[in-house]
Amino acid sequence: MSPGDVFAFAFLMAGIIAVFALVASTFKHWLKFQQRKIEILAGQTAEKAAQYAAHTGELEDRLRVVERIVSDKGYDIALQIDALRDVRAVEGHTAGVMVK
Repeated sequence: MSPGDVFAFAFLMAGIIAVFALVASTFKHWLKFQQRKIEILAGQTAEKAAQYAAHTGELEDRLRVVERIVSDKGYDIALQIDALRDVRAVEGHTAGVMVK
């Protein structure tokens, strides 16, 4: 092996090491970027979950009010009165004309 071959081999090895170091550094930065992206996404997901939970709570409260109204006796009486009005309206029709 001549001194030129040894020098070429050393130069080639130095180049390979430099490329490997560059690729490793780039990969390390890419991994940090991906990690940060995942952290941001997790934070956004948690925030959305909290918003959905709050909205669900509001809907449950509103549903309780509706259930109270529907189960109230006054509402039942109002339905019966409306049903009587509907029956009278149907009985009052003669030949497509409503009689009052």
